[in-house]
Amino acid sequence: MPQDKNVTKPSENYTETPLRLEDLAPHPMAQFRSWMKDAKATGEPMPEAMSIATATPEGIPSTRMVLCKGCDENGFVFYTNYGSQKSRELESNPYATLLFHWKPLARQVQITGTVERVPREMSEAYFATRPRGSQIGAWASPQSQPTSHVAMIAEYAAIEERFEGRSVTTPPNWGGYLIRPTSFQFWQGRSSRFHDRFQYNQQPDRTWTITRLAP
Repeated sequence: MPQDKNVTKPSENYTETPLRLEDLAPHPMAQFRSWMKDAKATGEPMPEAMSIATATPEGIPSTRMVLCKGCDENGFVFYTNYGSQKSRELESNPYATLLFHWKPLARQVQITGTVERVPREMSEAYFATRPRGSQIGAWASPQSQPTSHVAMIAEYAAIEERFEGRSVTTPPNWGGYLIRPTSFQFWQGRSSRFHDRFQYNQQPDRTWTITRLAP
């Protein structure tokens, strides 16, 4: 089969700098922050972009891109409509996997964990920082539900009129989720498919073990 000349050769973006066990931080969140700092330094336009994979109770998966809006020792936070497909799946099957991909560094981080809603006051505090147009859009969009462009425009106008001259409050069906990690995988691309890959697993005493995995 002819090779597409527009396809980047896999080895072109890979580094010869190894990722060694002794290079890793004992806690995966410290390692993640270090890599996020590196990603931002490259000029990556949206280093906080991550895919989130969810599944129904029957095991049917789905995935989409969202923005990480915070991470600390508890985990990773993003915000969404609680009526969306991902929210319905998280409510019935509260587990998720995140994936960060930073192409300029040939790095990926995969995080798997349990999911819970953040406190309401936290969602309201974040919502207040959003641009007004995004706030109105959060009210107007019946996320993941059938609609039309005309209906969306009409609903946006109605919400805009409703909040004219005053602050837009947080919709009752909108808020954040926290992913509490139970495992991390750090992947560093290397040439000849000799990639470095390490997994952190959380133990019952909440410490972390680190294991090298085959690429």
